[in-house]
Amino acid sequence: MSVIYFLISISVVVAGIFLYLFIKSVKSGQFDDAYTPSVRMLFDDELKEDSSNNSHKTKNEKNLTKVK
Repeated sequence: MSVIYFLISISVVVAGIFLYLFIKSVKSGQFDDAYTPSVRMLFDDELKEDSSNNSHKTKNEKNLTKVK
């Protein structure tokens, strides 16, 4: 019977620790924005392609100005 009291007390302590960590993470803003990170990965490639296209355009423009 004493084992049951021991296990219940340990489970209450573990539950309290998890509750404390959950409240701490909510207050620190861990769960504020769940939508943007999932969408950000869709737009990263487009931004990299745009910046690489711009760099190619500027190189081509430089070559054209040298030819003239």
